[in-house]
Amino acid sequence: MIVTIDGPAGAGKSSIAHQVAAALKFEFLDTGAMYRAATLAALRGGVNLNDAERLAELVAAAEIAWLDKTVLLDGEDVSEWIRTPEVTQSIRYLADVPAVRAQLSKLQRKIAEGRDIVTEGRDQGAEVFPHAECKVFLTASPAERAKRRMRQLADSGRYVSFEEVLAMQNQRDLEDRMRDVGRLRAADDAVVVNTDGLLPEQVLDRIVSLVRSRQLEP
Repeated sequence: MIVTIDGPAGAGKSSIAHQVAAALKFEFLDTGAMYRAATLAALRGGVNLNDAERLAELVAAAEIAWLDKTVLLDGEDVSEWIRTPEVTQSIRYLADVPAVRAQLSKLQRKIAEGRDIVTEGRDQGAEVFPHAECKVFLTASPAERAKRRMRQLADSGRYVSFEEVLAMQNQRDLEDRMRDVGRLRAADDAVVVNTDGLLPEQVLDRIVSLVRSRQLEP
């Protein structure tokens, strides 16, 4: 069974997807880590990040593998390397290349074959796994998402005003909705879950209940 969890930045997709996978004893597919591994390969290869054709060639030649919480690039465990600021700042160049997205989407489908899996992103239900048995679009109001992001930044020692965080978030939302490929949108058959006013455990219970109800369907 495939469960997709999509939604805008700051909606809590990653944390809730991990929790849902653990509660159901499903595996978790970190698609973002795969894009990070591809980005790391480009940086290590000295590829011009504006050269879409070369980026696509590099990703096609790279061997990206995923196993539980470990990401392998050409056989090397790069789970820590892909979290560096340089990779974070550069990932957008690869994420917007249609050929790169097509290759990684194909790899994600291959990984999911024959597995019970939870996957999250912004186009998993609409584009990558259109036939997934359960699709969730997790969202929250812009103000609520900005407050959460502001708290995350404060916890890491960075103090940014609510207005600034909200402005950056609104800009990212606009860019994500306008992307040529992998744009942010809810699949037509996705269940929208708005987390405003809900505790994390309430969101978890709601999604787990939804998945279990789909498991019981003939």
